[in-house]
Amino acid sequence: MPTLNDIRSTFLSYFAKQGHEVVDSSPLVPRNDPTLMFANSGMVQFKNLFTGLEHRSYKRATTAQKCVRAGGKHNDLDNVGYTARHHTFFEMLGNFSFGDYFKSDAIPFAWELITRELDIPKDRLLVTVYHTDDEAADLWKKVGGLSDDRIIRIATDDNFWMMGPTGPCGPCSEIFFDHGDHIWGGPPGSPEEDGDRFVEIWNLVFMQYEQFEDGSRKNLPNQSIDTGMGIERVAALLQGTNDNYATDLMRSLIEASADASSTDPDGPGRTHHRVIADHLRSTSFLIADGVMPSNDGRGYVLRRIMRRAMRHAHLLGVQDPLMYRLVPALVRQMGAAYPELGRAQSLIEETLKLEETRFKQTLDRGLKLLDDELAGLPEDAALPGASAFRLYDTFGFPLDLTQDALREKGRSVDTAGFDAAMAEQKAKARAAWSGSGEAVDAAVWFDVADRHGATDFLGYDTETAEGQIVALAQGGETVRSAAAGQDVQIALNQTPFYAESGGQVGDSGIIRTETGVAQVSDTRKTAGVFVHVATVTEGTIETGAAAVLEVDHARRTAIRANHSATHLLHEALRRALGDHVAQRGSLNAADRLRFDFSHTKALTLDELTRVEQEVNDYIRQNSPVQTRIMTPDDARALGAQALFGEKYGDEVRVVSMGTLDGSGKGADGQTYSLELCGGTHVRQTGDIGVFVTLGDSASSAGVRRIEALTGADAFRYLSEQDHRLAQTALALKAQPADVPDRVRALLEERKALGNEVAQLRRELAMSGGGQGAAPAVRSVNGVAWVAQVLSGVTGKDLPALIDEHKDRIGSGAVLLIADTGGKAAVAAGVTADLTDRVSAVDIVKAAVAALGGKGGGGRVDMAQGGGPGVAQADAAIAAAESLLEN
Repeated sequence: MPTLNDIRSTFLSYFAKQGHEVVDSSPLVPRNDPTLMFANSGMVQFKNLFTGLEHRSYKRATTAQKCVRAGGKHNDLDNVGYTARHHTFFEMLGNFSFGDYFKSDAIPFAWELITRELDIPKDRLLVTVYHTDDEAADLWKKVGGLSDDRIIRIATDDNFWMMGPTGPCGPCSEIFFDHGDHIWGGPPGSPEEDGDRFVEIWNLVFMQYEQFEDGSRKNLPNQSIDTGMGIERVAALLQGTNDNYATDLMRSLIEASADASSTDPDGPGRTHHRVIADHLRSTSFLIADGVMPSNDGRGYVLRRIMRRAMRHAHLLGVQDPLMYRLVPALVRQMGAAYPELGRAQSLIEETLKLEETRFKQTLDRGLKLLDDELAGLPEDAALPGASAFRLYDTFGFPLDLTQDALREKGRSVDTAGFDAAMAEQKAKARAAWSGSGEAVDAAVWFDVADRHGATDFLGYDTETAEGQIVALAQGGETVRSAAAGQDVQIALNQTPFYAESGGQVGDSGIIRTETGVAQVSDTRKTAGVFVHVATVTEGTIETGAAAVLEVDHARRTAIRANHSATHLLHEALRRALGDHVAQRGSLNAADRLRFDFSHTKALTLDELTRVEQEVNDYIRQNSPVQTRIMTPDDARALGAQALFGEKYGDEVRVVSMGTLDGSGKGADGQTYSLELCGGTHVRQTGDIGVFVTLGDSASSAGVRRIEALTGADAFRYLSEQDHRLAQTALALKAQPADVPDRVRALLEERKALGNEVAQLRRELAMSGGGQGAAPAVRSVNGVAWVAQVLSGVTGKDLPALIDEHKDRIGSGAVLLIADTGGKAAVAAGVTADLTDRVSAVDIVKAAVAALGGKGGGGRVDMAQGGGPGVAQADAAIAAAESLLEN
């Protein structure tokens, strides 16, 4: 019985033999499609190839693409765990042709792979075609020997694919597997098509036409193929089941969940285990691709998936965090095919554990609120939207988590009411993802890349160079020239200007031609083209002109010092805190550096000091900063750190700095910092000058942020700090080295004086406020009674004074009212032998009310309150005495 890993390997090997380039899965966060939250099919990373905006060295490719559907238009979250084939995470196997082969090759490839390589019985297969696609129908008859009744013509959009309202489009052909008549369901197009008997396993898209705004179509000059085969569905049928969760991979995760929770994988908690197994995959892969839980965007979707799984773990009766303990089982199953899982394992485990620990603190209270709300509703009534929103707003329960909990009770939610409550809240926490990726005007730069090629970057070796202007753009359109005062984007065949990437800001400087000068404020990169954002300051700048380019040397020097310091900081943090530390973002600007990294708690002062000292140690080592070009695999084999989410090509730059043995030679195994990086760096670590941290703060959940200075900025900061210390020492009449001890002594002296003053105030009050005698003790209804109005004491002093009076009288009640500067502080006390007859709380409330205030509270033997002033103090005492008399 082939495993899921066997099927993946067979698929990729087959198409590799057919001349296809085996391309790694792209990250789950798309970089070329701002309309998508997550990659949801194999074609996402090839979109620009299909539209002709991009070209690569190959024309046919094959992939095993990781996909997530849990938000936006493609959202399967609600059904996961309850059906046989819904997942938040799945793998899409695909083969692609970019203007190379078409239907006459794609259909034989699919048939041979399915029936020969995977040995799926031919008599259990049927296909669909678009109703007018006679070519595809004839090929299925010829290649597969399928009869007309096993070639189903579909006239709806289900079998016609479109990238958008206009652009590439074409008919589809789907392959279905018949699981047998013991399962209810009918073939596609029949009234019973929603049943589980006939399951789609592969979809072939024939990109045949280009559609125009008027609805007309014409044949594409380069017709292409896009296919997608669901590996989980194929694994199910090859393993004799129609349930994806019964396949070897999912079963292993389900059993890991059952083992960790000490429950039966097939018992009453069966659905819970299925949800946990599915969500373990999606959350782990999202974290490995750089997504962290948050309250908006992709991070919010991740948090929703996490919390849904964690609630199902709670329903299994698991008291301690569960999800993080299952990560090793996932890495064993999928780590070989997706090595990023293994590289991020410690971060995945730590993130899951932290999130589950936090969520468990509110889960019980939230579920109790849900039960309380349901108890007051008629049977089968929907939960009001306002109640569902309160769960969301107070306890962090996403709507679908509440719906999931109610599903098991046969209830639903008033979603319209929920939406109305959400709309009323000003600070919306709902995910409001607005997309990311290439700029709207990226097409112009793809066109420039096609015509002129990518920009040749010379900036590793020089800050000045000559180049030729190949394109000018304004407002997303190319122009022939730009005049003084106009903003313009400039592309050249080569440049020393670094384009913003990997956290390093883009260079600025000057571009000069024979006819004009442009001031460059920023440099960016699209489709391999370096785009210089500039303003023409003199004359005109024209397309085709030769140009002299000069990078702002002082700014570049400061930027690269900060970038090199970031590498040293990264390694120092790993050594101080652990291997789970990974870069989550950075900024290397001219005036500062900012480094975000995975860590769940604030650094102690000792940890921060150790990191700062270690970075400066390697700066003083003054070792050469070396770069090497190698394959990503070779770089990782050396131990090079890669930035999660970054896309690396066939070759990468590996930057090393610092040596563990102090030799400065940087031999393999002795290098301190080794990272994949395309940025610019100092020649020697000593060029950084000095490194000073400004502090550690939280960036987001599970991510910390350090900001720091280097070089002249660091020296200036230290000088300012030194000046402040000198001023403080002068004011304290102490040496700078003695300032901490002097300040500590002053604080202790101040504390002692404060205690002494408080004691004197109490003694003065006990002695009658300076009138020579303590307040008289009277008897009210047989209760010894002391009532006094005081000045010169605070509300904080009153409890101690109450206790002293209680000790003095032995048995009785006390009321003290203090004038605290326009307001009254009230306290009452009752000795323990009288608390069954008299309550200090009642005395305080009566007095406060007479003063014109409200409230008051505490214990029966000691209570406090306050009022607007002491003008009605006599009335307050009388009210308290009246309470005692009654």
